[in-house]
Amino acid sequence: MTNRGGYKDEFILSLEADKWLFHADLLVDKAHVVMLKEQGIIKKEAVAILTCLQHLEERSEDFIEYDLPEYEDVHTAIEAVVIDAVGEDIGGRMHTGRSRNDEVATCIRLALRTELLALLKAINDLRGALLAKAGEHIGTVMPGYTHLQRAQPTTFAHYLLAHADAFARDSARLLTAYERTNVCPLGAAAFASTGFPIDRERTARLLGFDAVLENSMDAVSTRDFIIEAISCYANLMTALSRLAEELILWSSTEFNFIRLPDEYVTGSSIMPQKRNPDYAELIRARAGTVYGCLMSVLSICKALPYSYNRDFQEATPHLVRATKTTIASVTVMMSMVNGLEVQEERMAEQAPRGFTTATELADTIVRETGLPFRTAHTIVAALAADLTDKTWESLKDEESEKALVADILQRIDTLALDSVGQKLSAKGLSEKKVKETLEVAANVRKRRVKGGPAKKEVRRMLTRRKTDLEKEEKARQDREEQVKRCLDELEKEVRRKKRVITVIRKPNPNVVVDRIKDIRK
Repeated sequence: MTNRGGYKDEFILSLEADKWLFHADLLVDKAHVVMLKEQGIIKKEAVAILTCLQHLEERSEDFIEYDLPEYEDVHTAIEAVVIDAVGEDIGGRMHTGRSRNDEVATCIRLALRTELLALLKAINDLRGALLAKAGEHIGTVMPGYTHLQRAQPTTFAHYLLAHADAFARDSARLLTAYERTNVCPLGAAAFASTGFPIDRERTARLLGFDAVLENSMDAVSTRDFIIEAISCYANLMTALSRLAEELILWSSTEFNFIRLPDEYVTGSSIMPQKRNPDYAELIRARAGTVYGCLMSVLSICKALPYSYNRDFQEATPHLVRATKTTIASVTVMMSMVNGLEVQEERMAEQAPRGFTTATELADTIVRETGLPFRTAHTIVAALAADLTDKTWESLKDEESEKALVADILQRIDTLALDSVGQKLSAKGLSEKKVKETLEVAANVRKRRVKGGPAKKEVRRMLTRRKTDLEKEEKARQDREEQVKRCLDELEKEVRRKKRVITVIRKPNPNVVVDRIKDIRK
């Protein structure tokens, strides 16, 4: 072991990323040794090496804490501990037909594959939470917004479905990223493959990869799968940040549309009444963290000559940070959505404010009078300029509503005389039709075209989205189970090639080194 210290020695280390890759490296070592044994490249040495690797796996936390920091990287550390345990004549054969270049690339893909499956599960849980909450609020009307200004009435279910659909696309992008990640570079060696008769397909199958990454130079010198994964994260974090921003706004006193769960708000050190949406704010901020990771990896990989360059070492920590940040953000958001309290009365009260039914009034003028939409738009725009929120506040009973409807029709007639020379009441526009246009629920009912907020259409979308989610979660589980079956097969092969060996452990757990007797017998 080398006791490293000082800026020069620390400069080349990659400890945090190596901790992330530790278990993946053990899997790669096992698969490679099993293949070497099957190909006759190594013989009885395989037993001792596999036994050492098994012991390392058993003491993983202890190894990562005490042994790993003493070495340049996790790959060197594992090989050194194996050699220290069984001697170089045996342990030194583990690296036959392999380079750190293809080993590292394979480990990153293995570790990332696991994280992508976990992230897909988290996204599917979030989508499920959004769909469940939408199912509870199909009839909950609210104002919809453009430019953060009240625009038209919609429903809370329709709004939640919009976010669920965005996350569905993120899930689809991640699934294709998984497919391009789950290919095996092992066997490419430094970049020009190896003269040993290795079986790349065998190691790929043992490790649960879908295929071999064929060209040996490409296999070790590409990190495009990292760029693609973090790009997917960035897109996902953008969608999360938009939802987080709305949760922040809508939980404020000014909106008061929702109440966030108590466990996802914090108090103030000085103001006792505060319920600060800190978790949502951190999700909003951490989108920027992931963007930074993406830009860093793009910059690191730009203009690198083929094949391997040590620059690649700098990409992995950004991948680790982006991955952990994204999974945590999705998980927190899912819990916040699950615990949301919706202020239905407040939403309904605000739904007509700002004359959100103006578009339906213009549409009704077109249907009832035959005027071009642009003419109707001009008339209603002039009407809207005269109306204020006080107009809607005055609607306290049927009598006040009837008076408002009559007033609006009179104003429309006056405006129409100026623009088209005729009252619209004379062309078929009635108080009944005007009254209908002002009703928020009636506005929503009419929006029954595909994708609209009408109850029937929202129920159809909900049913379809739930079916799609079930299919996609099943596909994710299938991939997870396929990987598990392959790794179980790898462990069976390891056990087949091992034999019982007496193990002696030093008593000090800080410097435990597995010693194996009778290896050379």
